[in-house]
Amino acid sequence: MKSITIYSKTYCPYCVKAKRLLESKGLHYTEINIEEKDPSFAQELFTKTGFRTVPQIFIGENCIGGCDQLYALEAAGKLDSLISSP
Repeated sequence: MKSITIYSKTYCPYCVKAKRLLESKGLHYTEINIEEKDPSFAQELFTKTGFRTVPQIFIGENCIGGCDQLYALEAAGKLDSLISSP
């Protein structure tokens, strides 16, 4: 099973929604609150992914996007296979 990492902010409703979906599926994830990091950390993350919002969700080493993309993968029936693929 691939690791799941969510880069988030404290008061982000989309972060909460994404985490709820993962929790409802019994999936474990690592959460990294970018507000608790040096400001350059967020800038490096945004430069790496090309996204300027949170959550930013990684499955393995790949950024799948944010909350909307996570729910789209689930709706298409692709999330489970993406997480479980080697």
